[in-house]
Amino acid sequence: MLIRSLRGVLVLALLGGCAGLQTPAQRIVETTSGRSLTRAELMERLRASDVVLLGELHDNPHHHAIRAELLTALGAPTTVVVEQLPRGAAPALPPDADRAALRDALVRAGFDAEGWAWPAHEPVFAAAARAGHGVRGGNLPRELARRLAREGGEALPAELRAPVDAAPLAPQARRALEDDLQQGHCGQLPAARMPGMVWAQRGRDAAMAQALREALSAQPRGPVLLIAGNGHVRRDYGVPQLLAPQLPGRRLLAVGFVEPGQATTASEYDLVWVTPAAPRDDPCEGLQIKGAAAS
Repeated sequence: MLIRSLRGVLVLALLGGCAGLQTPAQRIVETTSGRSLTRAELMERLRASDVVLLGELHDNPHHHAIRAELLTALGAPTTVVVEQLPRGAAPALPPDADRAALRDALVRAGFDAEGWAWPAHEPVFAAAARAGHGVRGGNLPRELARRLAREGGEALPAELRAPVDAAPLAPQARRALEDDLQQGHCGQLPAARMPGMVWAQRGRDAAMAQALREALSAQPRGPVLLIAGNGHVRRDYGVPQLLAPQLPGRRLLAVGFVEPGQATTASEYDLVWVTPAAPRDDPCEGLQIKGAAAS
């Protein structure tokens, strides 16, 4: 749970020429040009894509509300793959379900209501249900992710290991991933545990990439969508880095959701949506990770 709760809070360091940019309460920015887009322009880009990856800071309610609006505005039903459910899960979400019924349907499909701080993601799931989108799980089972963290890549099933081996990370991307993992552990992650944590992250990304491929195969006309944390939708080390080589000619759109004072580059996302920050305490205050003192 640590990475899930902290990474979105702590990562996305200031980078390059965008640092110091004054941003309004909300702004959609094209990373290659720095140009602001309207919501209408974003929807055009979204509908013209085959795969759309929508990031989040897990504890920012603005991100969930905005993505719910996008799911509603999309119109035609599509498939929405979500990090918050294990791969293979396909919950039946009644379009008129109240909060309790929606939560129960998700929990039956493997949703960890406490770990994901329900009802934080309720707007996204409720919007998907009302629009008739098919929701599919994309994440690794928790125990497999834990095995990867302990044992490394040998624990990853062959169907997921093959695409990871075929698309090794560039040195800069590997460093960025390791830095984000370290920051997500409040700087306390022992060096000996880093390789396993990288494999756990890569395994999750491979699982989500496979779920998106399967969704696109069943629905040849896009877009299919991914709902996941910002780290998973990054082009340099996330799902797109694994997915792009497997879908030549397909159009992928990666959208990061960030807060004022955070910046990014075109190597990470195609677009960033800047929103108001979420109020939060320091998640690292008083934290002590077991084994960290020995690192």
